[in-house]
Amino acid sequence: MNKIILASASPRRRELLQQLGLEFEIRPSEAQEKTKSKEPSQIVTELSEIKAQDIYERLSEEERASSMVIGADTVVALNDRIMGKPKDYKEAVQMLLSLQGNTHQVYTGVTLLLRKGPGKVPSKISFYEKTDVTMYPASREEIEAYVSTGEPMDKAGAYGIQGRGAAFIKEIHGDYNNVVGLPIGRLYQEMKRYQC
Repeated sequence: MNKIILASASPRRRELLQQLGLEFEIRPSEAQEKTKSKEPSQIVTELSEIKAQDIYERLSEEERASSMVIGADTVVALNDRIMGKPKDYKEAVQMLLSLQGNTHQVYTGVTLLLRKGPGKVPSKISFYEKTDVTMYPASREEIEAYVSTGEPMDKAGAYGIQGRGAAFIKEIHGDYNNVVGLPIGRLYQEMKRYQC
């Protein structure tokens, strides 16, 4: 089994990967997250590739021969308008006001990099998952109280479905873990295929 390296500092991704019972290292990418893509699915896929490649390039020759690097990126989109992590309290409130009572999409892109032999260019598998999330209507007071907890500030779309933000979720269609930040079912299947 190759050493697994998660190119993310996200505690949620760490917890999800731990659910698979795998041993892995965390080495957060410091690459600039810039993309020319416009479609949410293309944006997350491209950014996951950038993160994985950043960490792969930092590995020693010995590590490259025995490591699988996992990069991931998540965005929330409402009518194809991207919502990343809010910059401040005001932006978090605005994001949640626009999401309440509506159905939005959560996209997570994942890239796996693994070299299969000495001196070879790494093999790459990139994919994305999309989950539809519908929120209950919420008052401005409810939203402001939630944002005041600080929970939304490091999350795409300004909410955590696995935390207090769950109170606003009416229904989801698709992978719940994708909304948290890593579609581990699909990831596990791709990792199995990759090892062959």
